[in-house]
Amino acid sequence: MRDHGNNASRRLFLKQSGAFSIMGAAAPLAMNLAAASALAAPAAADYRALVCVFLYGGNDAFNTVLATDDPSWSNYTAVRNQQPESIALLRNVAPNRSARVGSPEWLGGVLPISAASTQTGRSFAMHPMLGGLQGLFNTSRRMAVVANVGALTEPLSKTDYLQNLKRKPKKLFSHNDQQSTWMALAPEGTAMGWGGRLADALVSADNSSLFTAISASGESVWLTGKTVRQYQVSPSGPVRMGTEPDSLGVSRVYGSDVVGAALERIVTGSRSPHVMALDMAATNQRSIQAERILSAALPSDAVAPFGPASVLQYTTVAGARAQNPLAQQLQVVARTIAAQGKLGVKRQVFFVGLGGFDTHNKQNLAHADLMAKLNHALQYFDSTLSAMGMAQNVTTFTASDFGRSFTSNGDGSDHGWGGHHLVMGGAVQGGDVHGAFPVLARKNSRDNGFDGSPDQIHNGILLPRISVDQYGATLGRWFGLSPTQLGEVFPNLVNFSGQADLGFMKA
Repeated sequence: MRDHGNNASRRLFLKQSGAFSIMGAAAPLAMNLAAASALAAPAAADYRALVCVFLYGGNDAFNTVLATDDPSWSNYTAVRNQQPESIALLRNVAPNRSARVGSPEWLGGVLPISAASTQTGRSFAMHPMLGGLQGLFNTSRRMAVVANVGALTEPLSKTDYLQNLKRKPKKLFSHNDQQSTWMALAPEGTAMGWGGRLADALVSADNSSLFTAISASGESVWLTGKTVRQYQVSPSGPVRMGTEPDSLGVSRVYGSDVVGAALERIVTGSRSPHVMALDMAATNQRSIQAERILSAALPSDAVAPFGPASVLQYTTVAGARAQNPLAQQLQVVARTIAAQGKLGVKRQVFFVGLGGFDTHNKQNLAHADLMAKLNHALQYFDSTLSAMGMAQNVTTFTASDFGRSFTSNGDGSDHGWGGHHLVMGGAVQGGDVHGAFPVLARKNSRDNGFDGSPDQIHNGILLPRISVDQYGATLGRWFGLSPTQLGEVFPNLVNFSGQADLGFMKA
């Protein structure tokens, strides 16, 4: 039987080879990079991508997705309605634009979501600024909620936690360590992330693709694999190093191709045989040529469905129009996905990020504006992918350092543990809340405990019921990994009775 995928990839490689012949002495590296992309891809029959949206600082899940049944709402209001400034959102009220901007009264009531769940007696809603995502959940059904996810080594009951009967994740409540644990399943200092390891499993070790793991938000351990290297882009596209190529790909500095060529020889060569000097020269050469390949493949950001630039602006809580950095990152991700045929890739992992979620104070205004950015960016990305005909092929999901405390410190919240997360895409079992949504209680008069809930520990922090390993493995199964490969990528999965599929992705 003919291998049509390999034939197509060879044709792509030959086409790229002709284009790179104008690069002269630099062409061999560019051709090798293209070969890695073109010849590694055919192992997958279709294109699929995972996009991680990391919410830096620890998103307040309690005010992102809420239980609105009467017992839950009563306890939520009692705990979060604290002085000097309540951080409890409201239910069944219209926005009051005469109130202080960003306050619960100004925002109005939470937005009901009609979860098709079996969680008897429960009802749910989203933050008032997530109107677009409410529509994706209720109407389009391309969004789901996964409840109470967090870093876990093995299942932990409240008794296990309080009496130290089982292992806990290391360095809980530390930003850097828990960011790393979410991305790489271990504290800060870990070298490889599970996004990169997912990519490793589906890319040949001999021909790993340069454009398989791409970050639009700086370096991320989540993208680092054993064989896959992460490639960083700016929100506007590939980062150009040093020189400005003309329409023929000739490098010029101040209009001079001679100076341009000399500068490239300097940064891609080495006068020393030292391994670090040689590695730096190779890295520089790879960077220059990779930028040229990707720049040539990317569609313009000014044309539909990616542009015009005004679509990247969101409406702030105060009513102004401003650039949305998360939407800008997702735009370059969409453009790269559109170029996947030219790049010859069939599996890609992307990383984008939004900061500001460490809301120890002034949470009402800060978190509302962050929700506005998240709502706009994800809605923009969904509509763009749909227009591209790629909604079924791309799954976008949120991650964060941790959730936050149920209790308030006056006008904000403290570091937590478990939190609720959003998963978006045409392959998502949308319109539902997956996982057991936590029982909320009121704090005791002693020790800030929450004896009335099996899911809450000190300060009302959520004890996770779903591990990052399970969350990631469910995404990894859709991405194309076998059960054996999932066990290799997620080493703690074996501790969760083989529950590697949480059901929030379609087959």
